Formats: sequence, structure tokens, C-alpha cells
Amino acid sequence: MFAQSFKDRLAQLLPDTLRAYLASHTEAYRKFVGPEGSHDLAAASQFNLLTMLGLREHQSVLDIGCGGLRAGRLLICYLQPGRYFGLEPEKWLLEAAIDKELGRELVRIKRPVFEHNADFQLSVFKQQFDYLLAYSIFSHATQVQIRTCLNEARQVMHPGSCFVATFKMGTENYTGDQWIYPTTSTYTLERMQELAQAAGLACEPIDWPFRYFVSNQIWVMLTVRKGEH
Repeated sequence: MFAQSFKDRLAQLLPDTLRAYLASHTEAYRKFVGPEGSHDLAAASQFNLLTMLGLREHQSVLDIGCGGLRAGRLLICYLQPGRYFGLEPEKWLLEAAIDKELGRELVRIKRPVFEHNADFQLSVFKQQFDYLLAYSIFSHATQVQIRTCLNEARQVMHPGSCFVATFKMGTENYTGDQWIYPTTSTYTLERMQELAQAAGLACEPIDWPFRYFVSNQIWVMLTVRKGEH
């Protein structure tokens, strides 16, 4: 992860100087969301996993915590217009990624839809999604936040939806009440499955080889449980 001092410097910047800073530091928004040097590989890993699971260009994707458009830059290009949706509380981060990764013209053509809230309010998009993605989100979240996200996800999933997410598996479950970053929270697979079940979702690990890009996190696939409507 990026050095804590880097995050502190970003936090001290005033809004009117932030854009100028980002314009002169090409990698600033990338360092804010992940390990330096892994941005492209992490993006490819997410994109390849989704397409391996069946994603096609006419389907819809909700990218939860889309951040610096790590996967978004590939998904927006691939999907048909208006089929990519991104939730990101840090608006400045998203704006920097649009300027540096996509360009405003591509955004005009592909019409991605973005929302900004930190409460996992996925229903703001007012539609259901074929695929949902939460990459390195649960690895920093509290159990309350994960529960909220899963409950919201269930409301925007149809019976055939596929929700893939990463979390850092450990022998203990994080019991704090604050989002932690850049350090990580850990959960057992059993606890993650319990949280999913409470939301009406099934949760199974995915044997996907690119876990080391996200601090040895593992991938899980969440689907609507049979009999749930």
C-alpha cells in the first residue's frame, strides 16, 4: 500500500490546489488506491475474472468503490454505452482518473454512470445489475459496513446476478467500528458466509490465481440463494 505520509499530504491539500497537484503528479490517484506498480495487473485480473464468469458487452456492471477506475477503464471501453456504473465516495479521485485514464470524450460516448456516497447506497442507481464488483473493499470494512453492502447488493441483484468481491482471510474477525485504511481488516471465510447468508446470498470462494495483487486477499462469488426473491 502507499505510504501513510503520502495519504497525509493528500489530506492536507486544499480543494483548489488538489487538481493542480494531481495534474503534476501523474501517479497520485493510482497510489491512493493500491500498491505502486500493480495498477495494470490488478485491472486486468478483475476484467479477466468477470469475462471468465460470463460477462458480455451488453450486460451491466456495478463497480463498488470504483476509485481510480482501475478496472473501470477497461470495463467502460468494453461495455456498451450506459452499462457501467460506479460508486465512489472520493469524488476528486474519480475525477482525476477520468482525466488521466479515460478522457472526457470517451465518457461522453460510453455514458458511464457515477454516484458518490460512503454508505453503500447501491439502490441510488434505481436498477438491478448483472455483475457487481467490490475489489479490496471488504478488506478495510467493518462488519456493519459489509452487512450494509450485502443487504444493498441483494436489493439490486436479480436471480442470475453475480457479485464478486475480495477480502483478506484470517483466523480472527475484525470487530472494530471504523473503516481502516491503508491497513486491512481480516475475516474468516465462515464469517463472510454468515454475513452473506443473512442478506439472502450464497458465498463461495473462487479459485482465481491473482490474489497477491491485493495483499493475499481471496475472491468470493456471491449469488442470490435459491428460494430467495
